[in-house]
Amino acid sequence: MGDKAMKYYAELAKMKCFIRADLEKLVGNTNTAGSILKTYQKKEYIKQIKRNLYATVSLETDEIIPTRYKIASTITNDTYLSHHTAFEYYGCANQVYNTICVSGTTRFTPFEFDNITYKYIYPRLTVGIVNNADGVRTTDIERTILDSINDFEKIAGIEELLRCLELIPYTNENKLLQYLKLYNKQILYQKTGYILSYFKDTLRLSDQFFKECHRAIGKSVRYLYNEVITENKTVFNNHWQLFVPQDLMIGVEN
Repeated sequence: MGDKAMKYYAELAKMKCFIRADLEKLVGNTNTAGSILKTYQKKEYIKQIKRNLYATVSLETDEIIPTRYKIASTITNDTYLSHHTAFEYYGCANQVYNTICVSGTTRFTPFEFDNITYKYIYPRLTVGIVNNADGVRTTDIERTILDSINDFEKIAGIEELLRCLELIPYTNENKLLQYLKLYNKQILYQKTGYILSYFKDTLRLSDQFFKECHRAIGKSVRYLYNEVITENKTVFNNHWQLFVPQDLMIGVEN
């Protein structure tokens, strides 16, 4: 690369991934930015992730510089990792999937890049978002827990959720209660109280936390998840008013 081109490459390498407007701001000219995009893609200095989103390629390894998590945080101005992907980022996932859960106020069409699928998940809350030092945005651990409990039937499943919860060393119960109040769903109080009661000690949750959850469950009898109704070994948890699989919590009890 020439000196001028190298200058732009170095800046793009710092960005890791970028949109055209970022490049236009860098070079100060729309036509020049368009020319650089074409040249850099042809020489494989950058790769197009999707329409108007690019990743810089390392000249040493020929691999893209940004992680899957950084890419997810750059899809729109406010996208962030959520659900199981946030657990992955925190190192609290039992498995790493090839589908990245991404939330934000701006919806996008799911797409695939580098054998990874980026899937939009509509956010139930607008709070509990962390801007990490590496430029990756995520839900905080408390919101990640509640989002995952709320949506485990659609994302990852109950057994993977339990494995993730086993790897979390601590959680802030005041935040959990704050987010539960914002969710405003009786069944989520039921599911949260039931599931987290098995992780009371490791997550350092007080008796008061569970009293607050129990106070909000009402009198509705529900199933922990839809398939429970068809399973043979089902028991009723009277305290949380839930039908649950008999053997679900074997091996994860405090």
